[in-house]
Amino acid sequence: SCLCGSAPCLLCGCCPSAKNSTISRLLFTFFLLLGTLVSIIMIIPGVEKELHKLPGFCEGSGSVLGVQTHVNCRSFLGHKAVYRMGFAMAAFFCLFAALMVCVRSSRDPRAALQNGFWFFKFLVLVGITVGAFYIPDGAFTSVWFYFGVVGSFLFILIQLVLLIDFAHSWSQRWLRKASESNAKGWYAALCTVTFIFYAASIAAVALLYVYYTKPQGCTEGKALISINLLLCLIVSVVSILPKIQEAQPHSGLLQASLITLYTVYVTWAALANVPTQSCNPTLLVRNSTSTETATEPLTTWWDASSIVGLIIFVFCTLFISLRSSDHPQVNKLMLTEEGGPGAGPGEAAEPGPHRAYDNEQDGVSYNYTFFHLCLLLAALYIMMTLTNWYRPDESLEVLRSPWTAVWVKICSSWAGLLLYLWTLVAPLVLPDRDFS
Repeated sequence: SCLCGSAPCLLCGCCPSAKNSTISRLLFTFFLLLGTLVSIIMIIPGVEKELHKLPGFCEGSGSVLGVQTHVNCRSFLGHKAVYRMGFAMAAFFCLFAALMVCVRSSRDPRAALQNGFWFFKFLVLVGITVGAFYIPDGAFTSVWFYFGVVGSFLFILIQLVLLIDFAHSWSQRWLRKASESNAKGWYAALCTVTFIFYAASIAAVALLYVYYTKPQGCTEGKALISINLLLCLIVSVVSILPKIQEAQPHSGLLQASLITLYTVYVTWAALANVPTQSCNPTLLVRNSTSTETATEPLTTWWDASSIVGLIIFVFCTLFISLRSSDHPQVNKLMLTEEGGPGAGPGEAAEPGPHRAYDNEQDGVSYNYTFFHLCLLLAALYIMMTLTNWYRPDESLEVLRSPWTAVWVKICSSWAGLLLYLWTLVAPLVLPDRDFS
């Protein structure tokens, strides 16, 4: 059955036969998305206002590094709840990452923990979550913020690898269909999508200049937008150079336009964290007394950039669970070997009521530990996204957006552009290696 191991499950009669490796990844991803949904519910103003009823959740909030302060923690309860949900999910995936080290095939007894016992895994996750809400504040929020920053930066890099791989695969498939069918419609579709991506990028850059810069001041915002615009222009020109086209016939403007659009989004997300009200119209500032003031509405802890980030997060985590790259280099980097040992088509035709068949008897099709580490980083990323990368200031009276969030996002955009540029020039720099 789908969830209960060897127990009968009537609902599984409608499930198609699938590989153990795929079902396990989907269910772990479901746990992550379930935790994300709970976090979103907890930062809804109406729910956040009721969190103070949790026993002990608001106690000890005035103690940071041994210094006692008098702070009304009720206005920060949603922020605290999301941090504890993020900690619980990260601890859950860290536990399984440690348990699954060096699992080579489903013959390893630990593989049964990966592919079964789902009800008990759910109980473990619930238990860790309940325990996380009893963590005393102290320095927890301040320290866990930096764990979230590092984990989010690494997950953004994983998103960029998946995005670049997706862009290359997309372009290759459409060009292959165009050459096989001799239909100009595929070329027209390719040009249309590329034009839409570039048009959206140009419009977004113009809006960033309008809303996140001023004629006087806002020098940092102007510099960051201009630098990223220049870098996007460089990679777009490099992608169509004759030598690059000769080394990689499938490289082109579709990939560059998609990378450009994503870079503009990351720039937008970074500017949304600039801690200067005059240069950031979307800056959220919440005082510890804001929930007590009847005339001041509760601040909703998600804005447009966070919603876009949440959508990208969902697609990337599902892609990690279901992905099978067309490029062996990406599979090696992501420690994925779909269609590898034990994944023969004959096993799928095994008769009987079993809906999940073992395709990893001769070797795992993905690295269990690396997969859990990816979900751990994803949990940290969504924790930071839902809290807008904000943290309490030194007085614990205001939630602020630090410059740390701005530079982490900008550096990740630069890393993504350099990574894409490397995929273009690598065949020229290393001519002896196969980059097909």
